[in-house]
Amino acid sequence: MQTRSDALSHYPQIGQLIGGAYEIGGGRAMHDITDPTTGRILGQYPAATEDDIAHALSAAERGFAVWRKRSAFDRGRVLRKVADTMRERAHELARLVTLELGKPWREALAEVEQAAGMWEWYAEEGRRAYGRIIPPREAHARQLVIPEPIGVVAAFGSWNAPLITPSRKMAGALGAGCAIIMKASEEVPACALALGRIAYECGLPEGALSILIGDPVLISERLIDAPCVRGVTFTGSTQIGKQLAARAVSQMKRPIMELGGHAPVLIFDDVDVEAVAKTAAGAKFRNSGQICIAPTRFFIQRKIYGAFNEALAKAADALVLGCGFEERTTMGPLVSPRRVKAMQNFVADARQQGLGIAAGGDALQREGAFFAPTVITNAHSKSMVANVEPFGPIAATASFDSYEEAIALANRLPFALAAYVQSNDVRTINRAIDDVEAGSVICNGWRVSLPETPFGGHKDSGLFAEGGIEGIQAFQNVKYAYVA
Repeated sequence: MQTRSDALSHYPQIGQLIGGAYEIGGGRAMHDITDPTTGRILGQYPAATEDDIAHALSAAERGFAVWRKRSAFDRGRVLRKVADTMRERAHELARLVTLELGKPWREALAEVEQAAGMWEWYAEEGRRAYGRIIPPREAHARQLVIPEPIGVVAAFGSWNAPLITPSRKMAGALGAGCAIIMKASEEVPACALALGRIAYECGLPEGALSILIGDPVLISERLIDAPCVRGVTFTGSTQIGKQLAARAVSQMKRPIMELGGHAPVLIFDDVDVEAVAKTAAGAKFRNSGQICIAPTRFFIQRKIYGAFNEALAKAADALVLGCGFEERTTMGPLVSPRRVKAMQNFVADARQQGLGIAAGGDALQREGAFFAPTVITNAHSKSMVANVEPFGPIAATASFDSYEEAIALANRLPFALAAYVQSNDVRTINRAIDDVEAGSVICNGWRVSLPETPFGGHKDSGLFAEGGIEGIQAFQNVKYAYVA
């Protein structure tokens, strides 16, 4: 495990990665990158200019012309080498995650492995991007279905998974044969840039990947409006996702949207309360709750409601908050003070409405953006936390009596990204898989996203899916060919 001082001494100079060239300074406006653990300045990034965006677009056109002609075997060889290199440099990459986001060291290492797994998956899946032959109506004719890369992809990543989200988009698009321009998050730019530089080290052709950092509005408008861009992939809030999707669709460009969630958890009274509460706390407060698939709205059958609240609060109180480079730390800071303020607003609303606070409820009186893991009880449907995704270390609980009531509570909101069910009754599990509205329904577990599984939401939580075979298909067009 590395020390914080050593990690700080290795923090890189941030630039723009344009068509394979690393652009630093050059008169670009400089902006601070803040360390969430201390609130101090970690570094600076130069904001992309209009010229930078134009150069990235022209490079992407050239890169796509080369990369799409590479065989799937050759493309896969590059992507697999990226995965291998990431694993070789796991400590270097985890160091960046912990510095920029504040993740505890073990969580950061786990993120490196999951991100590497995505490059590895698409290295192989690109070679299995099969078309098909349709039986013809005429003798000696051929009817072919041929998958092709969609073109240049504009990608926009969130800050909360600084290696996983860029890897899912980069590896998926590149595995399909596309070129990609990634707008990295300003909060965690070194992570995405490290991935890009590794990709070029491993043989990616010039222009197939660019990474820009800067004004989100300027970059998104210029990229989406560019004629060469044919697909737009975004991970972030529903509000911004709808705006980007509308802009893309108005120009007949494919919108691949992974948007907000407010994941329900249905816990039936036949479970081991202590065991479920302990694992629920681990899932809820991982990454300080800053995960779109984090279990958040806990609906517990009335018979075990009090016992579950007590056990969840106990597990929350047992978490150790601190610097991610310290061995004892089990939960790090929020990404910024603005997120602490957001958590305070949720708790203030809960107190005003007379809800219970079983654990936490306050910011820590120390440097950095720390907020205590919080459990709000009796969260009725009119409360803020029952309707708005906190995206932080807040769990809200409420009780239910019947299966039908539980399903109604789970499906009440327009979000449908992830949902969780805990029961030892196989009939209840099977019914819930059919009845719960979500892109992922996880039963008696908490793991949603793996390289080989589709990841995406329904309703206001997104369009299309990344990950799995669907993650290749999202970046492909389908062509029908007839040969007589």
